[in-house]
Parts: sequence; structure tokens; C-alpha cells
Amino acid sequence: MAQQPKLAPGEYYHLYNRGTDKRKIFLDQHDYTRFLMLLYLCNSDESVNIRNFFKNQNKTVGEIFSVECGIPPISVGAFCLMPNHFHLLVRQERDNGISQFMQKLGTAYTMYFNKRNNRTGSLFQGTFKTKHAQNDIYLKYLFAYIHLNPAKIIEPQWKEVGVKNLKKLKEFVKNYEYSSYPEYTDQKRAASVIVKKDAFPEYFLSRGKFKLLIEDWLTYKNTLDKG
Repeated sequence: MAQQPKLAPGEYYHLYNRGTDKRKIFLDQHDYTRFLMLLYLCNSDESVNIRNFFKNQNKTVGEIFSVECGIPPISVGAFCLMPNHFHLLVRQERDNGISQFMQKLGTAYTMYFNKRNNRTGSLFQGTFKTKHAQNDIYLKYLFAYIHLNPAKIIEPQWKEVGVKNLKKLKEFVKNYEYSSYPEYTDQKRAASVIVKKDAFPEYFLSRGKFKLLIEDWLTYKNTLDKG
């Protein structure tokens, strides 16, 4: 197994992984919501018994996102959950912060998923993958790439052949529940606490600039990485 590259505090990274054998890792809304809650709960320097947070079946999503979790080892700038994979854009805040966070997240979600679906074994395809965002151009690009992943759900070939219905695709990406798009268009929700925009460069001082970035990439085919 290839070793992960050395990850440095204060640097930005694109993290991603998919289900083993490309299987779906999110089967319904409950799965997506659980993963989002774990993104928040696992981002802590404390040893947290995640199961304790979910023992009370009456606890609301809002209550989960209001829990005090300690000092975060990473800052999340963007995320997107797809049926068989996920993407995160993060800044590492301390040595080994990313590795510790991802191990905690992967273990917690796998335990939940396996129990819910009466299965055993690995859920994810090996160790998470990492790409270092070494400059402004690539880092800004990642905000577009990650938030445009849902476009493939309704137009699988949009990158290769171009967008068929721009208005429909823009609305779909904008309203996709399981990405951080709302956090860059000033939409308020409980999950907004996951994203720490102040840990990232101020590329999008207005929601108009963010929407323009998204539209620019949607109308410029064959340029985004395949993911």
C-alpha cells in the first residue's frame, strides 16, 4: 500500500475516497445526514465516543450540530457527498490532523453503515486519497470541482460533450443538499457549522462571485478533473 505524502499544518488539501468495488456508501437521506453529522463531531482534538451522541433517538440534527467538540484538527472549506464517494477540501491545523480526523470519520461511518445494513468488512476503497493544493489557481479551482460533482447525476457526460440544459443544471447543483454550496450563497442551515470559510482565502467576498465561478466552469467543457 502506497504511503500518504507528508501533510503539513497550514496547507490545503483535497481529500476523497469511494466505496469498495465502487459500491454506494450513501443509500438514503439518513446516511447522508449521518455522514454530515460525523464531519462535525469527528473534527475534534478530544477522544469522543460518537455512539453516545446517537443513543437518544429524539435528538435533533440541530442539537447534534450545536455540540461543543473541542479544538478542530482541520478546517473544512468545501465538501460534497455523492452516492459512492465523497470530496473534502480542508486545511490541516496541526501535525497529523488530517490522518487522525479521517481515521475517526471513516471508522465511525463504517461502523454505523455496517450495523444498519447487517454487513461486515471494509466500506471504503483503502486509505483516503490526498492532493495538495499548492497554489491559488488550483485551490480556487477545487471549489468549483467539488461543488460541481452533483452535475453528473443528471448530466453524466456534461464535461465531455457540454451542458444540455444550463438553467436546469445550475438549479440542481445549487439545490443539492449534500454539498457546501449553500454556505457560499448565504443559505443558513444547521450543517453550516461544518464549514470554516475564514480559514481559506477570501475568493468569494459575495455570493455573486461564487455563482459566477460555478457558471464559468459549467460552460467550459473538458477542463475539470474526472472524479
